[in-house]
Amino acid sequence: MRNAPGLSRAELCDHDTDSTVVRILFLGDIVGKPGRTIARQAVPHLIARHGVDLVVANVENAAGGKGITRVAAEALRDAGVAVMTTGNHVWDKKEAIAYIGIEPRLLRPANYPPGVPGRGRYVARTGSGVAVGVVNVMGRIFMNPLDNPFTVVRDEIAAVRDDGAQIVLVDFHAEATSEKIAMGWHLDGTVTAVVGTHTHVQTADARLLPRGTAYITDVGMTGPHDSIIGVDVQPALKRFLDGMPARFDPARRNPRVNAVLVDADPATGRAAAIEALDLSAEDVEELAGVAAPAS
Repeated sequence: MRNAPGLSRAELCDHDTDSTVVRILFLGDIVGKPGRTIARQAVPHLIARHGVDLVVANVENAAGGKGITRVAAEALRDAGVAVMTTGNHVWDKKEAIAYIGIEPRLLRPANYPPGVPGRGRYVARTGSGVAVGVVNVMGRIFMNPLDNPFTVVRDEIAAVRDDGAQIVLVDFHAEATSEKIAMGWHLDGTVTAVVGTHTHVQTADARLLPRGTAYITDVGMTGPHDSIIGVDVQPALKRFLDGMPARFDPARRNPRVNAVLVDADPATGRAAAIEALDLSAEDVEELAGVAAPAS
């Protein structure tokens, strides 16, 4: 586990003794069956170990490595994921189009044009009744040319505030680091946290911005890390070598959980801490109190 720069482990664990702090766990892009499996194993134990009040996860690659299905979403929900965000692969499984219309906890980027199924925001409540707004928007650099996320996100934040949200987390699903960093500064002091998703590689820049917004450029990937961003190495590598089309299947080896813990003060909506997590299957077993098998 890696602490955010400048924060001691004691400071990050203040939630253990301070009931006024709300702790949110956000899981980076869950990829395929390996990602779903380790997420389902880890989430209940991370909740217990860290006193997590609400779990959010990006699930756009959870079903077969691309897209989301009802079965996959409900399995993650049953493991403790309260809100699910997505991105450019949200429609890759056709059943998601109908399912997203009946499951308000499954979000799609809010900057899709009017008339697209689903919504880009949801207000969840912790066990103690704190309202947490989750907003999902998608970048435009090297991505689909959607509506401007920098203007749409402001409207979505206002909407969850109108619905009573005391804490607001934004999942910015984007490719370019510059666009993600710009969104962090754009929303500093306006929301509790801006977390980047999409690139499947955890960045080393978890920090608190000057006005109290927790930020990380990319949370990373919950899934098989002996891969090329989640898919089998050889077909993906072959495409780089010869430029020919190839079938990409989810990899299976070395599943890991990439996530962040964000501590927030519901009275101010400001973040108190952010910590990046990078957990192996053995780490998850230790969380569960089960000795890891010998390699």
